[in-house]
Amino acid sequence: MKYDVVIVGSGLAGLSVALHLAQTRKVAIISKRELLDGASNWAQGGIAAVLDSGDSHDQHIADTLVAGAGLCDEAATRFIVEHGREAIEWLIEQGVPFTRDETAELGFHLTREGGHSQRRIIHAADATGHAVQVTLEQKVRAHPNIALFEHHCAIDVITSDKLGATGVHSGAPSLVGQPRCYGLYVQDEKSGKVLTFEAEHTVLATGGAGKVYLYTTNPDTATGDGIAMAWRAGCRVSNMEFIQFHPTCLYHPYAKSFLISEAVRGEGGLLKLPPEAGTAAGTRFMPAHDERGELAPRDVVARAIDFEMKKRGLDYVHLDISHQPAEFIQEHFPTIYARCLELGIDITRLPIPVVPAVHFTCGGVVTDLAGRTDIPGLYAVGETAYTGLHGANRLASNSLLECLVVGRACAHQIAAAPSAELPALPAWDESRVTNADEEVVIAHNWDELRRFMWNYVGIVRTTKRLERAHHRIRLLKEEIDEYYRNFRVTNDLLELRNLVEVAALIVKSALSRHESRGLHYSRDYPDTLPKALPSVLTPRRR
Repeated sequence: MKYDVVIVGSGLAGLSVALHLAQTRKVAIISKRELLDGASNWAQGGIAAVLDSGDSHDQHIADTLVAGAGLCDEAATRFIVEHGREAIEWLIEQGVPFTRDETAELGFHLTREGGHSQRRIIHAADATGHAVQVTLEQKVRAHPNIALFEHHCAIDVITSDKLGATGVHSGAPSLVGQPRCYGLYVQDEKSGKVLTFEAEHTVLATGGAGKVYLYTTNPDTATGDGIAMAWRAGCRVSNMEFIQFHPTCLYHPYAKSFLISEAVRGEGGLLKLPPEAGTAAGTRFMPAHDERGELAPRDVVARAIDFEMKKRGLDYVHLDISHQPAEFIQEHFPTIYARCLELGIDITRLPIPVVPAVHFTCGGVVTDLAGRTDIPGLYAVGETAYTGLHGANRLASNSLLECLVVGRACAHQIAAAPSAELPALPAWDESRVTNADEEVVIAHNWDELRRFMWNYVGIVRTTKRLERAHHRIRLLKEEIDEYYRNFRVTNDLLELRNLVEVAALIVKSALSRHESRGLHYSRDYPDTLPKALPSVLTPRRR
């Protein structure tokens, strides 16, 4: 399997890189499931960009910096914001059916979300990610220079350190000197065969790690694969303690991970206490927590909901937009309206029961603004990467913007890179492993990991809880590593191996931050330090 570029992940970041390169490069896209099964396809709200003369780059940058609580990289933020309009225009050229508004300057409706001082969110009703992904998927499937490998799971990247090693199955490479990436090992889920992909450039665009927690708005594919693979290969990671909890995930026994868009609050939705709150039922509570009320940044809103739920013993709170005209609700939120109606909730008349859930991984693999990691030939884009844009808390709808802008910059970097000579790569070695004897071990460890991460490394943290999580992760990791060394790999095992790696990075980063900032709130360190510094972890040389 030899390609110019191999991209792991089929979300907006990965597809953007592929389409910008495919005219001149032979590209392979590796997808764990179908192309549309990633988090980008689930995005409801939209894409933030300066598209109106009443707005400005400086205002968008300022809003991002405020939400990021002092940890945003200003140069990265400016670069991404200033390239926002051309990114949106590229999507329009591809045919993305954004919601139109003939009275608007660009001809498209702009909405507003929490933390934004202006209406700058371009969207396709309340299913923006789906509209974008369907459009780009059609382009990708039709392109003769793009090969698709759906239902294929990446195992590890191949660096120069692995060449000549005995038993490439046996864990992370030893880091000697400056390694280079030459491709990766990938398992065909249907046949079970492990393939060797050879490429001058390997791009990790696998999304975030929401599935490390029990409750998440992320799809099942969000298992931190790219972050874990890059870490094992020797790349630094940064700000992994900043896990964004979306304040409003639908609370219903038959609805799995259904997100209630930030735009519902942007268009007037109010957070209220439910009947279980007794005499306080129907009362708005956000004004008591923040003067911005429902339009406060996500970390503020999520903590406020968490506080009210714990204080009053509630399972959920209410998000109420029923005071808006029914026609307005159905026009602006058709997907949310239809899904809630299926579950017996008419949001034109009734409030929506909601709870916080893990939504976005603000940290990731350290990269520059062209997606380059510490290892030549290896790139990371999208939620997998840490560019410095999101800081301690992602501003709503900045994530798809980052995918587009950095994805394009990454493609340009790869296109301009000089050709590299690739050595012969060793085949996957499983001569010393056998079939797993008890698959239940994987399921048990997966469940244990996600539960204690939810309980010990959640919205509000303590050092004692983090230390408990650290201890359990160490034991789990030893057990999983032993399992990985002795048995043939499966998709579930690979995902669990990556999840426990990412969990360890989250906890280690959280323990190293002796303050409360943005998404990281510690009862033991409730104050914010005067100087904001990212938490950067560097792999040990082995």
